[in-house]
Amino acid sequence: MASGNYFGDLCALASGFLLACAQTVARKSGENMGFAPMIGGLLPLIVAVVVLMRGGGVEAFHLDDPIWIIINGAIILPLAFWCLATGPQYLTGAEVGMFYLLETVLAPIWVWFIFQEVPTTNTLIGGTILITVLLFHSFWQLTHEKRQRPIAT
Repeated sequence: MASGNYFGDLCALASGFLLACAQTVARKSGENMGFAPMIGGLLPLIVAVVVLMRGGGVEAFHLDDPIWIIINGAIILPLAFWCLATGPQYLTGAEVGMFYLLETVLAPIWVWFIFQEVPTTNTLIGGTILITVLLFHSFWQLTHEKRQRPIAT
């Protein structure tokens, strides 16, 4: 890792911008975009299969716990992407963006539980702050909506 890599900085900026644009378009259109990321996942799958076929097959790679990789790629990621792509139908783009950050917090915790790789103190502090903000914001949204919603008679 080195600092001063403007290409990486521009890629990160483009990634954030395009993600915000996708959330805005999904929210504005009102269409169900849940299956779009799953279809988009087909290209990496095809590339992975080609690499495995040309690289000597699955035997060329050694994984300590391959079941976790399979569960992650076959169940967790498609489900998470579906939820995040469907979210703009029901939430604002900013709220969906906060849930994208939740993955950053949960990933080290899953690695901690499954592979016993202990996260740093700063990771735990940052994760606690983000989860606290999400909980308070969700609680505020629920109580705010109840106050504005007319009582049915």
